[in-house]
Amino acid sequence: MTSRSWHAERVATPTFWSSGRYDAVGERIAPIAGQVVDAAASRHPLRDAAVVDLACGTGSAALSAAARGAQVTGVDLTPELLEIAAGRDGASSVRWHTGDASDTGLPAASFDVAVSNMGTVFVDPEKQVAELIRLLKPGGVLAFSSWVRDTHNPLFDPVIAVLGPPAASAFSPDQWGDADIATERLSAFDDVDIVRGRHRWEFESMAAAMHFLTAESPMHVETFRRAEPRQRDRLAAEFEQAMRPHLDASGTVAFTSSYAVITAVLRG
Repeated sequence: MTSRSWHAERVATPTFWSSGRYDAVGERIAPIAGQVVDAAASRHPLRDAAVVDLACGTGSAALSAAARGAQVTGVDLTPELLEIAAGRDGASSVRWHTGDASDTGLPAASFDVAVSNMGTVFVDPEKQVAELIRLLKPGGVLAFSSWVRDTHNPLFDPVIAVLGPPAASAFSPDQWGDADIATERLSAFDDVDIVRGRHRWEFESMAAAMHFLTAESPMHVETFRRAEPRQRDRLAAEFEQAMRPHLDASGTVAFTSSYAVITAVLRG
């Protein structure tokens, strides 16, 4: 097995994202969802705006937009995640729709704003951009977040160490963090803006960090599950070794990862 299981074409399935406990991931990256919605609001007033949150997961961006008075539709491929989203505070004002972010089945030119928090980056970019163009009204605003490739990443480096480098692929999620690639893909949009940030991952102990990897984060849970039995112990050891430099005297494990918030306006 190679780390191909981390590639977008292998993770765009409902069963993948229902592995582990995605809401544990969603809670940790919710602050970035807030930044995505802030970025959208800086381009278009959200009160009474028609907003679609694509690959919405457990709905952090959708709920943030709804709290600002937007009329929100949250779309995700995984019914289990939508069920969690629908049970959250404020969720009754959001329409939750099970569907592929790149083929939603929603009416064309029906949204003023499209947002996504670390969701659409896992979808085939050509298909996703085509659907965004179809869904947005002329002059509609796009705002979404993407991970950015770092030189060192404790959440990914162990996969390479044990399973080898990713197989050749037409796309990978962190490509959207490359300004040239993002601008080229969004050629139908104007005013493409990319703001970078650092997200802090913090775990109360090494045991908590390893629990996140082996029982909560769908990407990691599925990587362990798909690995050969002899590779699983090696993966666990490599992850612990990668985390150890980030362990402080109190026992807390903390490090940061690069991300970008990308906004653009659909050409009229």
